[in-house]
Amino acid sequence: MIEAPVAAVKPMAVHDGPGIRSTLFLKGCPLSCCWCHNPETIAPEPQLLFRDIRCVDCGRCAPSCPNQAHGLDESGKHVFDRARCVACGACEEACLHDALQFCGRPMTPSQAAEQLLEDVDFFRVSGGGVTISGGEPLLYPDFCAELLEIVGRERVHRALDTSGFADWAAFSRVLSETDLVLFDVKHIDDEAHRRYTGGSNKPILDNLERLADTGVPIEIRMPVIPGINTSDDVIQRTGLFLSRLPNVTGVRLLPFHPYGTDKYRFLGQAPALPEARSPSSGELDAIVKSLEGHGLNVFDADVEMAQEHSRPAH
Repeated sequence: MIEAPVAAVKPMAVHDGPGIRSTLFLKGCPLSCCWCHNPETIAPEPQLLFRDIRCVDCGRCAPSCPNQAHGLDESGKHVFDRARCVACGACEEACLHDALQFCGRPMTPSQAAEQLLEDVDFFRVSGGGVTISGGEPLLYPDFCAELLEIVGRERVHRALDTSGFADWAAFSRVLSETDLVLFDVKHIDDEAHRRYTGGSNKPILDNLERLADTGVPIEIRMPVIPGINTSDDVIQRTGLFLSRLPNVTGVRLLPFHPYGTDKYRFLGQAPALPEARSPSSGELDAIVKSLEGHGLNVFDADVEMAQEHSRPAH
């Protein structure tokens, strides 16, 4: 039986491909980007997130845990001993306030498809569909290929969101069932890429060049982290590389936000890049103009989100 660990399913997503979509986040990634805002998707094994801001110290979780990882101290405050936790998920069911979240539940392609296709009517009206993301979905090529095939039978648009850090054989396994690839380009310099992500960008760029020759449409996703990948030299080199590739529909800028800070705490970890800041509008404008100067179609996810929120309701 083919299974993969699922971190989350996000319905009504509007930035993971065209239209309204449902996005499946798989757990496990070969990279460890220091700016990652989904740290719970890096490790492939199950984990328990303790969202302390939702805990009301009711103590219902304590008797449900077979290893006594949960309890209340003398003042009645919830105490979580992570060393005892084996991420069995029993406490999640006992918690009435969503303070405990089990992450990494195994699913088969059929089970995932059933959940993802619940909003199929919205997909058809909006031109949306299903996106498989992560983590790195190409760690599970057989799972992804079967899931995309099932979704394709329903004539639903299918997108794959990847870091590109995978064997080409994994790409080959899924491309025939993929309508769009969302491909991350994090840093054009290999040394810097190794420093900030834990892996070389050489296989990523090689895969991107091979992918561009397959005819499958590609949307480049580029995180923007001031002081890391925003220098004029880096942007110019990135624009020059991307401008030579066929089938690139555009570049979507993903400005860094400290959204993941709380998640690190929920996992009992320290943020890997606590000093990072969001780029200013001026910095983003300069990057857009620079990339457009190479003939690329550039989108700013922050601007799109603001425009979406400013539209009048109907």
